[in-house]
Amino acid sequence: MISSAYTTRCAKMTFILAICSCLINCSSGSSQDEQTTAQQAQLNQKQEDTEQEPVAMAHVQQRKREMSQAEMMYGVAPAYLASVPAEPLFQPQPKYDDKFSEFNTNPVKQVAEHPVSTFSADVDTASYSFVRKRLNSGYLPDKDAVRLEEMVNYFDYNYPMPDSAAEPFKASVVVHDSPWAAHRKLIHIGIQGYELPVVEQPDSNLVFLLDVSGSMNATDKLPLVKQSVKLLLNTLKPTDTIAIVVYAGAAGTVLEPTRVSESATILAALNNLQAGGSTAGGQGLQLAYQLAEQHFNQAGVNRVLLATDGDFNVGISDPDSLAEFVERKRDSGIFLSVIGFGRGNYNDHLMQSLAQNGNGIAAYIDTLSEAQKVFVEEATSSLFPIANDLKIQVEFNPQVVREYRLLGYETRALKEEDFSNDNVDAGDIGSGHSVTAIYEITLQGEPGAFLEPRRYTQPQVANSKAEGELGYLKIRYKLPEQQQSQLLEQPIAMNANSVSEALLEEAKFAAAVAGFSQLIKDAKYTGDWRIDDAFNLALANKGEDYFGYRSEFTQLIRQAKSAEPTDF
Repeated sequence: MISSAYTTRCAKMTFILAICSCLINCSSGSSQDEQTTAQQAQLNQKQEDTEQEPVAMAHVQQRKREMSQAEMMYGVAPAYLASVPAEPLFQPQPKYDDKFSEFNTNPVKQVAEHPVSTFSADVDTASYSFVRKRLNSGYLPDKDAVRLEEMVNYFDYNYPMPDSAAEPFKASVVVHDSPWAAHRKLIHIGIQGYELPVVEQPDSNLVFLLDVSGSMNATDKLPLVKQSVKLLLNTLKPTDTIAIVVYAGAAGTVLEPTRVSESATILAALNNLQAGGSTAGGQGLQLAYQLAEQHFNQAGVNRVLLATDGDFNVGISDPDSLAEFVERKRDSGIFLSVIGFGRGNYNDHLMQSLAQNGNGIAAYIDTLSEAQKVFVEEATSSLFPIANDLKIQVEFNPQVVREYRLLGYETRALKEEDFSNDNVDAGDIGSGHSVTAIYEITLQGEPGAFLEPRRYTQPQVANSKAEGELGYLKIRYKLPEQQQSQLLEQPIAMNANSVSEALLEEAKFAAAVAGFSQLIKDAKYTGDWRIDDAFNLALANKGEDYFGYRSEFTQLIRQAKSAEPTDF
């Protein structure tokens, strides 16, 4: 009789022998199986490659097109395009409904036919901040989002200061070679405004009109709005007053005019704000003006500050009607400033119209540091006007200058006769604000002119009055509470390039900003100048950069080299 233990051992041995047999069989057939598997894989891969070849070729062709576009704009395609990667460097940007005013770049004009150039001053900076947000997202901005004068005026320049509020402006002129055209020159006009001492700053009656609609429910919208208001609160005097009106499905007052000394009450009202509902912007605007009128400060500043993404779709929603409403309130002494936040439905066209008609600034806040710049560093400039209706006019000397082009200010152009017409509105300037304007000119007898000379409009014989002058600068403005304008004027000398190194450095940095702005817009007049040239010019003339904004600009230039085209 066989024991159970013996039976168990036999079963185990049989199992082990079976496993060994399987291993031997697998080993003997492995090379053949591997060969078969490899052949099958090759066939599968070949079939897959054949199927995907049109897709791959389409991707390569797309990258080649992108390289060609980049070379046209920058002279050299970004490195990542040259490698033709399997996937784009940046993921596709979702489409947005941001709205911008369409405008064409200022053309070149012959001095013999159009010797006078007239425009309104502009101290808005919204364009620069929006462009920065796009570039930081990895995409080039919409071309109409690039307003050259706002890009240039984003920066402070070390212009000589005026002596008193009675004559609140001082003009500086620098003439230097154009960095993107060997035979042309730039006329850099810097106008510095008087800065009110703290003891001269009047009390403020401020009404914040805050958009709390559903479209503001994003981290870079309502939360950033509340942080921005808190920053401004820290710069105001205890005797200043703040009111808060909100609008969404309906408009309402969440804070009656309250002295800044009662900061706890103001902060509590801010902290309780939440986003939700549709957008009754027009209704909120009416209510905000009503509050400002009820608590009007005859000897102080009365201003509504609108913070929104620009999505006005209920109430007074027609842009022309809104602009007319704001203009009427402006004439009553209540000004309007517009601060934009976020993107997706950002209505830049409407924001600009409201600010221009409301005698206020238009800014765009994309980060907390930008809020610090607008509401802390530039608080006095934003709140306290030193002059209204600032207009600039340049008459060029046809005996010396053949043609000219104004860089930017396309949406601020005025007729020649508007300059002396005090009924024509223009830009207002706040305490310490500066305004920069740049002309590109071609001198008589120099090569590289854009326009062919005319047979019957040749320059006349020189006269002694015009000798040594490129042109004549006129500045017209009204002091606050005055209806009649005052005039400042000075010749633009041919030797205006004999200025201090510091002022020339400021002019060259501004030229770098202007050149970069042209490159990302249309590069129509910049010739062979490239993005690297803008970077080198800005870096070499950065000067004192106390807050780091100029260093940030050089980084934006670098980011533009690898940015994807916009998808607007």
